[in-house]
Amino acid sequence: MFKKVLIANRGEIAVRIIRTCRELGIKTVAIYSTADRDSLHVFLADEAVCIGGPRPQESYLNIPSIISAAEITGADAIHPGYGFLSENPGFAEICTACGMKFIGPSPETMVLMGDKAKAREVAIKAGVPVVPGSGIIKNVQEALKVCEEIGYPVLVKAAHGGGGRGMRLITSSKEAKTLIVTAMAEAEAAFGSGEVYIEKYIKNPRHIEIQVVADQFGNVVTFGERECSLQRRHQKVLEEAPSPFVDEDLRNKLSDAAKKIAEFINYEGAGTVEFLVDKDKNFYFIEMNTRIQVEHPVTEFVTEKDLIAKQIMAAAGEKLNISDVKLKGHAIEFRITCEDYEKDFRPTPGKIEKLLIPGGFGVRVDTHIYEGYKVPQYYDSLLAKLIVWGETREEAIKRGERALSEFVIEGNLKTTIPFHLKLLKDENFIKGALDTKILENKILPKLKR
Repeated sequence: MFKKVLIANRGEIAVRIIRTCRELGIKTVAIYSTADRDSLHVFLADEAVCIGGPRPQESYLNIPSIISAAEITGADAIHPGYGFLSENPGFAEICTACGMKFIGPSPETMVLMGDKAKAREVAIKAGVPVVPGSGIIKNVQEALKVCEEIGYPVLVKAAHGGGGRGMRLITSSKEAKTLIVTAMAEAEAAFGSGEVYIEKYIKNPRHIEIQVVADQFGNVVTFGERECSLQRRHQKVLEEAPSPFVDEDLRNKLSDAAKKIAEFINYEGAGTVEFLVDKDKNFYFIEMNTRIQVEHPVTEFVTEKDLIAKQIMAAAGEKLNISDVKLKGHAIEFRITCEDYEKDFRPTPGKIEKLLIPGGFGVRVDTHIYEGYKVPQYYDSLLAKLIVWGETREEAIKRGERALSEFVIEGNLKTTIPFHLKLLKDENFIKGALDTKILENKILPKLKR
């Protein structure tokens, strides 16, 4: 097992990793920017090193500074969390070259699955269904030709990124050229490459993902599915496990498909295989995230497994001795952000003057905030993740309402707590009648009336 792990991240995920490391008997090193010197992860770690200025490029994306911090503190492993450098193969390669274990898959695997067009090819070779589409496209004329061959509507997507950037829905040939040019330009600006690929647009799909963890001995374990269909601008706002739509037969098929892909690429560590699922329960691979996900706690609640611990143990060379994973009850995660949902979710960083965190049976809060904490303007707006568990989905929803009503974050900032309380009362959500566009097309317009 590792003796000391440096956490190359900040916020709630850094706190989450520190706590598991402490339970495993591992010393921790926190890194922080000048804007984060008062963040909770700095106080909880055994050691803390300031690595630069407030902007991510000066600190959490500053590879030389992070490696220097690991070297001077004697860390033998680096945990990247999610975001920042978590899916950067160059960073993983440098960690290895400097004698530190990168807690994640190999750089080669990250390169392979980070290229969405190549990831499609992997899925096809592994015998997993994919959405009809193209390989990498480098120019507009080729893209137009592919659109005609596949048939409208289609999605044009950045080949080297995610989060909705470099993505456009094209419904007809009249708008195709303009939207392709826009997508390519956006992809170039965001990811340094204007390469895109094109997929057939699946109407009203669900976004379902399968959690996997794999060790260094070829053992791949799946931990059931998560329902991630409630999205705004391709960003998730709420997740559930299990999905209210997925039955045992579909769960087994999705899990088998995810396992096939992980085994095909000799995957190591924690990862998520993501699918689109249509109303007839046909499913299609879309991508694999080669890191731990923001929403991993809902899976931990229903499987009673510490996924961060499994991830670290796998990286340390231990075998995954898990014979059977059973799902128990239902869990929901609410992403509490400092945003004003009534003003198009405009970020509202500020100082937290009053904080009351909910508790009780079946309630978990992952956070880095505290009373008096000043939320920096430079990073993601996530303040906390409220996760609730119930024996049934109905019970989890009621527990969520109770916990949200107890959750108080006051100061010169706004949060999405009121938004989530209203979301739980929406009839589409209550029925579990979800798809990737329902939040933007049906739920949000009603909430704004």
